[in-house]
Amino acid sequence: MGRAIQRDSEMLGRTNRIPSYFKLERMKDYGREVRTMRIQRFFLHGTVLYLMCTVAFLASCGEQPPVEVEAPVRPIGQVIDIEVPLGLPELPVPTDNPLTAETIALGRQLFYGSILSIETAPSCANCHDPQHSFSQGQPGGAASGRHTPALINAAYWTTLFWDGRASSLEDVHLGSADDPPHGLQGIVDRLNIEGTYAGLFEKAFGPGPVTLEKTAKAIAAFERTILSGNSAFDRYFYGGDQSALSEEAKLGLEVFHDPKRGNCAACHSFNDDHALFSDNEFHNSGVAVGPDFELVDLGRFGVTEVDKDRGAFRTPSLRNVSRTAPYMHDGSLKDLKAALDFYIGAGNSSPWHDPELHELDFLTGPERAGLLAFLESLSGELPPNVHPPGSQ
Repeated sequence: MGRAIQRDSEMLGRTNRIPSYFKLERMKDYGREVRTMRIQRFFLHGTVLYLMCTVAFLASCGEQPPVEVEAPVRPIGQVIDIEVPLGLPELPVPTDNPLTAETIALGRQLFYGSILSIETAPSCANCHDPQHSFSQGQPGGAASGRHTPALINAAYWTTLFWDGRASSLEDVHLGSADDPPHGLQGIVDRLNIEGTYAGLFEKAFGPGPVTLEKTAKAIAAFERTILSGNSAFDRYFYGGDQSALSEEAKLGLEVFHDPKRGNCAACHSFNDDHALFSDNEFHNSGVAVGPDFELVDLGRFGVTEVDKDRGAFRTPSLRNVSRTAPYMHDGSLKDLKAALDFYIGAGNSSPWHDPELHELDFLTGPERAGLLAFLESLSGELPPNVHPPGSQ
């Protein structure tokens, strides 16, 4: 360092125009820079040495076994395409649960079989009755006191249950043990012990024990095939058959879609390509308001804890609506006319009442009758292979 400072001093000395004061300060700065670099090198070398010693010490403790990450279960059969009926969009299928004939057949057996029974429900079909478009056909029944929603076209829903607490059909059956009858943890043990379904599980997923994931994926695969379309509305609106709808139902369609009259399509939406008749959102119609104007069911708020979601419930599809009475999350409206009258009055008052709902008492008698006729025109066909095994 002394020689470097000396060379620098000689260089500065040759510049006669620089005063000696600046020469001295320059030499001091240079010295400080060199000392700083040496300190930095010392700490760098020390850090590297510390890390090397640490690695050597850990290695001397013996190799740690690798953490095993269980690979997701995937069906092994040939993937099949499901032809959707007129009026529905392309069927969404998760990449980790492609539809195969084997998983669908297994899911159908599980859906209707008593192996999944609990005290309140002998099978899934006890609450999701195919005679009622896979709804319950009566109010209540669930542990929450809510009406069982229809399963038709559930493959298209972005959330499930009235409060949207599940994001997929698989999630419904992967639910917690305190959510009967959807949680399947205890039932998996029964499936392994009984062994009746062992062959079906092996065909669908390959060798190995029955697991919760396999069971949930099989039931979800079957439920994705429960599709309904090709209704009179579909044949008229998408098929171009002008005779498919009555004149009364055509008037109802106009009222349904008109923002200045029914405004029903604000929530029960459809477009030029397909019709789900649901926006997959949550709305408060005031149906959860009690006699003292309190909320008797918090709805979506119980999941999100967002204030605007108080008393809001998922918009159900109107497909096959004439077959899925009673209506609303609590099954409190016994028939279509009662449901229509409820909305003509804009529902019940609530601080969280949806602004899209407004009174429809100005609708004429023919317009109201037209709405009923239109709603009845939304009943479509079900595939033959979604009924109990052996029936079709």
